[in-house]
Amino acid sequence: MSSLTANANGKSMKFVTLVSMIAALGGLLFGFDTAVVSGAIGFMQDRFDLNEVAVGWAVSSLIIGCIVGAGFSGVLSDRFGRKKVLIAAAALFIIGSIGSAIPDTFSMYIVARMIGGLGIGITSTLCPLYNAEIAPAKYRGRLVALNQFATVTGIFLVYFVNSGIAGYGDDAWDIANAWRWMFGVGVVPGIIFFILLFLVPESPRWLIKQGRAEQALHILLRIHGEEEARQEVLDIKASFAEEKGSSLKEIFRPGIRLALIVGVVLAVLQQVTGINAVMYYAPEIFKSMGSGTDSSLLQTILIGLVNFLFTILAIWLIDKVGRKVLLLVGSSVMTICLAVIGIAFHTGHTTGSLVLIFILIYVAAFAVSLGPVVWVVLSEIFPNRVRGRATAIASMALWIADYVVSQSFPPMLESAGPSVTFWIFGAMSLITFLFTMRVVPETKGKSLEEIEASWNGK
Repeated sequence: MSSLTANANGKSMKFVTLVSMIAALGGLLFGFDTAVVSGAIGFMQDRFDLNEVAVGWAVSSLIIGCIVGAGFSGVLSDRFGRKKVLIAAAALFIIGSIGSAIPDTFSMYIVARMIGGLGIGITSTLCPLYNAEIAPAKYRGRLVALNQFATVTGIFLVYFVNSGIAGYGDDAWDIANAWRWMFGVGVVPGIIFFILLFLVPESPRWLIKQGRAEQALHILLRIHGEEEARQEVLDIKASFAEEKGSSLKEIFRPGIRLALIVGVVLAVLQQVTGINAVMYYAPEIFKSMGSGTDSSLLQTILIGLVNFLFTILAIWLIDKVGRKVLLLVGSSVMTICLAVIGIAFHTGHTTGSLVLIFILIYVAAFAVSLGPVVWVVLSEIFPNRVRGRATAIASMALWIADYVVSQSFPPMLESAGPSVTFWIFGAMSLITFLFTMRVVPETKGKSLEEIEASWNGK
């Protein structure tokens, strides 16, 4: 009997892992589209004769779409289901990739990036949420973190794609065509994601919310086996039965309000610690240190490799040591690295490998902590009834913070200087450490319903 149980568990984990991997491909689109601009921006600056503010707008226009997409993702997914809205998001991403590759004017490019951003905002919110709603509690951390792994895989692949395309022709060809191909390649993962989404089931928790418990049970049977699946259906039904009033009012109830504060603050802190400024502008940062175009692109690939490898480490650790420990260790190391990078720029010691080494350690610390862990926490801390909308609010806050950082980073480098800029990011990392230590709960190994009950208890 035990061997039969083990075999059934093995089959169920294969099923839920495969489904989670497909959903996590939304993270690949997220990583691809946010990082592709790092290789294209220098060529676009020459092609469209962009000043520093316009460079920031070329990078951050995507994020305007992301903010809107994230903001509406909760309402739409609560009404139409997680699966249908993700399919629509994949279509928006494909349209945005094509539109970004063909414009003759800078304004046309901006519109296309915003359309793609709508898709990215939706997938960044719903992919981890979907995986959290379908995963067993014991493995939820790593299955949700697959989304971040796909994100950094997308970032890592983009650096190779950008480097290969930039090396294909001379400088004149790069300015005229390279950036178009960089954006256009995104159509390929977009189409793959779009097709595979038709193969995944709907979220069982959303189905139960719609009164379709039999369909939900059929999915949960494939994940848990009969006894656990039937108990989970009862637990989920009970969690909905306890909640009164509209979902918007639920969000601001005592207890749940604290969960929203934790989610929003963590989402903002993930961005204001500077990671996307480093990712978006890495080639330009290295150029400012004296590296040529080819050398700066190679160093950026190295950043992508570190990000990739340490995200794998995070997936292995997140269900073993827990969310809180990873956040504390990561934010403390990030604080030290950013302080040292600021000192290096302040004293002028940027020509050697010191800055590169500490940027790599900073990226490693982020990749093992704030990168995957924040998305995991956002996907699991909210009650069933309000999860879609509450996660959307936190995700929208994250994208707003991302916009502020990416739009302000070039002017900050020019006016305040790199040393002050990196020290500001370091201060934000220190705040992240203190906030995590005092406020953020540990959710390792708890079911979503148990996490919900803990907020209600508070």
